[in-house]
Amino acid sequence: MPTERPITTVLATVPFEEHEVDQLREAFAPAELVRVDSSDDARIEEVLRTADVAVLEGDLDQRHLDAPNLAWVHCDHSGLNKSARPEVFEKGLLVSGSAGRSAPALAQHGFFFALSLTYQAKELQRDQANRTWRGIPDYFHRPALWGQTLGVVGFGRTGQEMARLGRAFGMHVVVLRRKQDGGVPDFVDEMLTTDSGDSVMDLADRCDVIMLATQLTDATHHLFSTEQFERMRPSAVLVNISRGPVVDERALEEALRTGRIAGAASDVFATEPLPADSGLWDAPNFYLTPHMTPRMPDKTQRSIDIIVENVRRFRSGETLLNQLTEADVYHGATHPR
Repeated sequence: MPTERPITTVLATVPFEEHEVDQLREAFAPAELVRVDSSDDARIEEVLRTADVAVLEGDLDQRHLDAPNLAWVHCDHSGLNKSARPEVFEKGLLVSGSAGRSAPALAQHGFFFALSLTYQAKELQRDQANRTWRGIPDYFHRPALWGQTLGVVGFGRTGQEMARLGRAFGMHVVVLRRKQDGGVPDFVDEMLTTDSGDSVMDLADRCDVIMLATQLTDATHHLFSTEQFERMRPSAVLVNISRGPVVDERALEEALRTGRIAGAASDVFATEPLPADSGLWDAPNFYLTPHMTPRMPDKTQRSIDIIVENVRRFRSGETLLNQLTEADVYHGATHPR
C-alpha cells in the first residue's frame, strides 16, 4: 500500500465565503489552511516558504515554482493554459483545475450561439425594431438544428454537455477527442480520436455546426485556420467556447467576409478585451460575447467538490481530477501571431 502524501500547510487565495472555506479546512485537516487575499504578495510569499499545497484564485507563477515544499497547486478555473508551463513538469509539481464546474452553462452558451445563427437573431431583432413583418428572404427554407450534424471538438465536461444537448436537439453527434477513454456514450453517434490518426479535417466537411470545447495547448493552437475553413461546408457555422487562440482570428474574419462559411460565434479571443480595431466586431454573421456566461447556481460548491475529491486523491497518490499532463503544455507567447 503506497505511503500517504503528507499535507501540513495549505495556502488558499480563493475568494470563497467563510462557510465555504470551512469545507476546505475540514478536507485538509489536520493541515493548517492559511487564507490570504490574492493581492497580498508579501503574505503569499511568506506562506509559500512552508506550504505543501496552494489553492489559487488564478494561475500559478514563478513564486509557486520557486516554493521549496510545494507539491500541488489547484487553480480554481477551467483553462489552465497559463499554468501549463514546461517548468511545472521539470519541477514535478502537480497542477489541477476546476474544469467542469460551469460545463452545463457553457454548453448552453454554445447552443445560444448555434440557435442565434440558425434563427438569424440579429435580423429578427432588426425587423422587430423596424416594425417589419417577415423581412428575411427565404426564411422558411432555413433548416432547423434538428437533423443536422454537430461536431464537438474536445470531450471534457463541457464537450460532453454539448453532445448531450446536440442529441436533445435531434442532431447527429460526432465527437473528436484526444484519446479513447472507455466506450462511446449513447448520446454520441461517432467518436473520433487524434491518437488514432483522426483530425479536425475528418469532421470539418461533414458537420453543419462545429463547437470547440478543447483545451488550449501547443497542439490546439490555431486548430482552425485557413485550411480548416476551406474544408468546411459553406452552410456551416463555427462556435468557440474554448480559448481564443484555438482559432486563427485573421483566417476566421476572412472566411466570414468572403462567405466561405455561413457564420461563427465566440466567447473567447486571443486578446481580451477584444481590441476596438478588430475586424471581428463587424464581421458578417458573427456573434460575440465578452468571455462571460450566466452563472451556475452551485458553481462554487462544484469547485469545492472537485478540490475535496482531489485532497483525497493527492493523499492516496491517485491521479487528480483535471490534472495537467505534459500533453497540455502551451508555450503561449512563443507562438507566432
